[in-house]
Amino acid sequence: MVRARDDLCINVPTFFKCPISLDVMKSPVSLCTGVTYDRSSIQRWLDAGNNTCPATMQLLQTKDFVPNRTLQSLIQIWSDSLRHSNLLSPDQLLLTVAQLETHSLRSASLTKLLHFATDSHHNKLFLAKLEGFVNQLVRFLNNVDDGGLIVRANIQFLEQVVLLLGLILDSVEDRDGLRSSLLKGNKQSLDSLLLVLQRGGCDSRIASARILQFIAADAESKILLAEKEGVVAELLKSAAPENDPALVEAALASLIAISAPKRNKLKLVSLGAVKALSRLLAEAKLGAAAVEKVLKLVEAASSTREGRKEICEDAACVAAVLSKVLKVSSVATEHAVTTLWSVCYLFRDRKAQEAVTQANGLTKILLLMQSNCAPQVRQMCTDLLKIFRVNSKSCLTCYDTKTTHIMPF
Repeated sequence: MVRARDDLCINVPTFFKCPISLDVMKSPVSLCTGVTYDRSSIQRWLDAGNNTCPATMQLLQTKDFVPNRTLQSLIQIWSDSLRHSNLLSPDQLLLTVAQLETHSLRSASLTKLLHFATDSHHNKLFLAKLEGFVNQLVRFLNNVDDGGLIVRANIQFLEQVVLLLGLILDSVEDRDGLRSSLLKGNKQSLDSLLLVLQRGGCDSRIASARILQFIAADAESKILLAEKEGVVAELLKSAAPENDPALVEAALASLIAISAPKRNKLKLVSLGAVKALSRLLAEAKLGAAAVEKVLKLVEAASSTREGRKEICEDAACVAAVLSKVLKVSSVATEHAVTTLWSVCYLFRDRKAQEAVTQANGLTKILLLMQSNCAPQVRQMCTDLLKIFRVNSKSCLTCYDTKTTHIMPF
């Protein structure tokens, strides 16, 4: 029994385990204080030279932490049961899908379905194969109800639809049918995807970019997407350095898919892609996969006259491309060298050549040739060396043969 304030008597069990040693505590005083200790506080206590329990002052047999396996197991079981308690049973799932037909229940139903799809790949597959479900999501994107009347869906509702469609996208079996559904009619699905890309949160914008990439599967769909006012421009904005890296990479992947036809490359260049990509290379901290995508888009731009003009007039772009040689991956290096070869060798642009020279490009090209690069990369490097004349302080001469000579002075 412990006597508290105002003579209140509290009965306390006799035996308790020390939270550190797990030994039975002789005194329950610490339980009456209401004080608990986190791991970092206990570690500081022990590091200070103490060898007793901070709660009971009992002598510790060891200072090593002994995890309470039983407690950890109970916490894990509770956590798992709590997570799965939010999932839907088969009957509940079918009822939730049916409730999508009721306007007042749609948002709540989509929230439940999002939790269900996020839980596992099996759940995504189940929803993707559920008869009529994917078509229902497409109808929502088209802003058309069952009576064929156009309705005004708010941005939050569209975000839910786009997120859910993005989650199950890879599990859809009739992929061609889904693309056709998203493109047919008045292309209101594209309006919805563009709206989410413009005004949605980060996750929904990523999902929108992924769906646009999915749609761009053939030449016709690529051209339709590029002709849709705002799509390419908004994807370029999404790929800005200040945005989330996952969003940047998703936008870049979508731009690569759309920009395959030459007319789409020209549109990309006309919207300022070269400057945007140059800024991305110079300012953003991107992973290797994202850098490869940026360089692939720059290479695509260099395949057009307008794109080469933009690249050659921007010395910073040439330097940024050159800076990625040998520093990211073999794929990134190949894209970078192809761009440099195109502007410096194939089209002999003087400004680009000067930019490469000023950025110590010759050294990088020589180092690349001595590495285990692909044969086509080695050939482009040889071509590049042939066009560079050296100044009086350099040890290199014009390369007219296939042999590279490096002087020791």
